Amino acid sequence: MRPVQRLALFDLDHTLVNLEEAFRVWAEEFVDEHGLDREAVDWLIALDRVGYPHREVFFGKIRAYFALSEPVEELWSRYRRRMPYLVYCRSEVMEGLSQLRSSGWKVAIVTNGTADNQLGKLQQTGLAEAVDACALSGIEGIRKPDRGLFEIAASRCGMSLDAGGWMIGDNLIADIAGGRAAGLRTVWIDRGTWPDHELNADHVVEDVLEAMRILHDEA
Repeated sequence: MRPVQRLALFDLDHTLVNLEEAFRVWAEEFVDEHGLDREAVDWLIALDRVGYPHREVFFGKIRAYFALSEPVEELWSRYRRRMPYLVYCRSEVMEGLSQLRSSGWKVAIVTNGTADNQLGKLQQTGLAEAVDACALSGIEGIRKPDRGLFEIAASRCGMSLDAGGWMIGDNLIADIAGGRAAGLRTVWIDRGTWPDHELNADHVVEDVLEAMRILHDEA
């Protein structure tokens, strides 16, 4: 297998940050705010795990199920404003990114999502300063698995996808299939949420720290 340049592109949610923990906190706050039964927390978590790609649909279902008076856009907007303050990046992950960069890697974050929500997460966690570049679908107008978003990230690192690199993420379509189509090697973070899907990743891990160790070994 041909050597590839030291370019590492990371997904954000469920990869560098644990969105599930943050979502549970948000769900508990949401239930308290609206005076709902505690069972509503589990209902919200189950709905989230279905994986609706657009939060308008997600909050439309919430509004209808709980017969809420707030418009969908207001529910979604408040969620976007709150989530950046609930996510965090483990110190071990921050150190891992630092070590990669110290070893000569160029590191970028490639994420789908609205600009305010994802930018807020990057800024509040410190990840914006912990990497060389970021490419956000909500800013660029392109979503993974489109090759264009990977190209933007590579270019901002002073590199080209033509020389290869790595994509690390939890989504088999956006991250793994998209990364492979862009000419990148891939590491899939298996969170047990993609049963019965074809797997074409170069490596499978359960935590992003394992992925970082693979990058060091493969360099």
